[in-house]
Amino acid sequence: MDLKELRSSIDGLDREIIDAFCKRMDLCKQVAAYKKANGLPVFQSAREDEIFQKVYTMAAEGMGECTQLLFKNIIDISKHLQYREIYDEKPDTYAPFRIPETVTVACQGTEGANAETAAKQIFGENCNPAYFATFADVFEAVQSGKTQFGIIPVQNSTAGSVVQAYDLMGQYNFYINKTTVVEVTNCLAVKPGTKMYEIKNVYSHPQALAQCSEFLTKNGLHAIPHSNTATAAQMVAESAEPIAAICSEPCAELYGLEILYDHISDYVPNYTRFICISKELMLPNDADCISVMLKLPHEEGTLYRLLSKFVICGMNLQKLESRPIRNGSFEVMFYLDFSGSILDRNVRALLSDLSENLEYFKFLGNYSET
Repeated sequence: MDLKELRSSIDGLDREIIDAFCKRMDLCKQVAAYKKANGLPVFQSAREDEIFQKVYTMAAEGMGECTQLLFKNIIDISKHLQYREIYDEKPDTYAPFRIPETVTVACQGTEGANAETAAKQIFGENCNPAYFATFADVFEAVQSGKTQFGIIPVQNSTAGSVVQAYDLMGQYNFYINKTTVVEVTNCLAVKPGTKMYEIKNVYSHPQALAQCSEFLTKNGLHAIPHSNTATAAQMVAESAEPIAAICSEPCAELYGLEILYDHISDYVPNYTRFICISKELMLPNDADCISVMLKLPHEEGTLYRLLSKFVICGMNLQKLESRPIRNGSFEVMFYLDFSGSILDRNVRALLSDLSENLEYFKFLGNYSET
């Protein structure tokens, strides 16, 4: 057979495969109707294992693993269709996101912190920032009801993810309902009259120090981590020593500091994304992004199968972050951001699949960006 004849034969087989696939998916929908009527779960591990073992033994020599991979995709598609048939009711356990006339918002740091700027971008000038020493304190304030909302930085365009924030997400009960991006204009600030040659130590939040690492190295300055950019500026203002802070220009002005150098970030412009969290699940009218955290079995192909679910559902995966669980193992927790709304049937099917079939799954919220 020549190449044209071979391709013609392949085209014929492709039509047969598509016909068989569609027939199989139709049968799966009938199975879903039966499971729904009889209160049976979609996922049945024994049945899946049976299919995978069977197709492996039926495959031609050397094709067992490939055939299993094909059927794992087929099974995942069929499960999604079943979840979509079974879980078709819209959720009713959320409140619409509304901006109160006055609201107290938990922020890490002190007056002049970038979190305060983020809070005002979301809630306007009528918001009342309540300042806390650590990110954990902000999460705790929201979980305990001390404040209705909290602001947490999660990602910087120069230094990457704020790992402290991600490490805390599994420890507290909260939902994300908004995100906002703040342009960070890092500057080197000192008490008025302090000369550059006098400075050896520079204080700021680890993220700000990382964002300005090239400037610090070039000028031979010693970076010392501090809890927050604004508290670092406050400390410099109160110190008798010739030290400096990296903070925003408005923050430097607030504490009466002199700006020796402005726009010192390694890359300009420099942005930080903040999340707004609440104890209650709230849904903005324009909610179009979902965040979850989950743990995968330490088995071959589990991450691939997870990612394929988003392709099956036609959803754009915007971010995939992993952090060590810190239990002595080398296991990790995954954090995912993807496009969608919980009002969408496909999204509800995916979330049901993940929540019922994973060892650990946490829905973090459905939100929009201000």
